[in-house]
Amino acid sequence: MKYRNLGKSGLKVSEIALGSWMTDLAGLNAKDIAAETVRLAYEKGVNFFDCADAYSGGEAEKFLGKLLKDYKRSTYVVSSKVFFPTGGTANEWGLSRKHIFENIDRTLTNMGLDYIDIYYCHRFDPTTPMEETLRALSDLVTQGKILYYGVSEEWGAARLEQAQAIIDKYQLYPMSTVQPQYNMIDRYIEHEIMGVCEKYGYGITPFSPLAQGLLTGKYKKGQPYPEGSRATHQADKQINHLLTDENLDKVEKLSKIASDLNTTMPVLALAWILTKPAISSVITGASKKSQLDSNLAASDLVIPSDALAEIEKILDFHRFERHVG
Repeated sequence: MKYRNLGKSGLKVSEIALGSWMTDLAGLNAKDIAAETVRLAYEKGVNFFDCADAYSGGEAEKFLGKLLKDYKRSTYVVSSKVFFPTGGTANEWGLSRKHIFENIDRTLTNMGLDYIDIYYCHRFDPTTPMEETLRALSDLVTQGKILYYGVSEEWGAARLEQAQAIIDKYQLYPMSTVQPQYNMIDRYIEHEIMGVCEKYGYGITPFSPLAQGLLTGKYKKGQPYPEGSRATHQADKQINHLLTDENLDKVEKLSKIASDLNTTMPVLALAWILTKPAISSVITGASKKSQLDSNLAASDLVIPSDALAEIEKILDFHRFERHVG
């Protein structure tokens, strides 16, 4: 496993992180599999474990915290997030100082930890002044309850610029990271967000690197969805909206490149993300050992320049640039 700094901070995170949002905790067998995955990831060098208070209503935090108790605290990095409701009253959601302060204590209790390494704003809260949110996060760093903080993709480039101006004006603890969706198919952060992150030294820790499963290569044009795949049961149907003929054609061509490199489509997709200097760590999911092994292999794959050029031709991405005059 290789490690990178979280943006311009000194914190080292594994290139491949293990996320918890898809962790199935229903039933004893599911818990055993999830626990085995976390332990195996740690043993193979993963030191970054991503979670959130909203995952399984707080149960994911409790589950992960219990597992990590087996390891020396200085050897792993754990993140969580704040925004979504933790109750039904007016102040039990969002990014107000009140909710942030109460929620970090809830998260620390859930995980059985004295501090969280990275604390993300899970969404943007238009009902709370940005200054209030950033001051609260900076104060949590001062208190030692969090070490670094970041925001989600919903903040966007303009909001990131606004946040940095507030941080500079009041000399707050700096922001360290942004967590957006990013993969071969969805490259919107390359329009503006990635550039802002590079400008200010925010490390990018993307989620959904396999585009909800599209980039695994298991979905084929004109063929039924694989039994038990996400496309057959996911409630919000995110993956189904991605399964267009155009996207499936791209994946078929990309799979040929993966085969030529003696690797698989998922490994190629993750390794491609890691070619971007602004990326600090890729947040992956794994429900079984074979998926974890595939994810970890991406840290060792070096994509040759000619293959990268061919990938760009297939993806046919064009960064938005506005020219005046």
